[in-house]
Amino acid sequence: MAFQKVCDIQDIVPGTGVCALIDGQQVAVFRPSAAEEVRAISNMDPFYQSNVLSRGLIVEHQGELWVASRSRSSALTCQQVHAWKMSALA
Repeated sequence: MAFQKVCDIQDIVPGTGVCALIDGQQVAVFRPSAAEEVRAISNMDPFYQSNVLSRGLIVEHQGELWVASRSRSSALTCQQVHAWKMSALA
């Protein structure tokens, strides 16, 4: 998989995400900390079929990064770039 520059790292406030349009697909790009690294997933909330994940909340739980969707109580977790797995919050 090739990486594509979507913006300067300084354009993403640490602890937030942005949405980028790549080949017609919305991608949520997150900068979890002040470090110069990002993580990316589809911007589509798979539970509610809406493009909102870039506005989600980034949290760390038991050593893993999570993106909590603002669409009710769904969450996604990530162990590494492009290896996100799904989890539902109770």
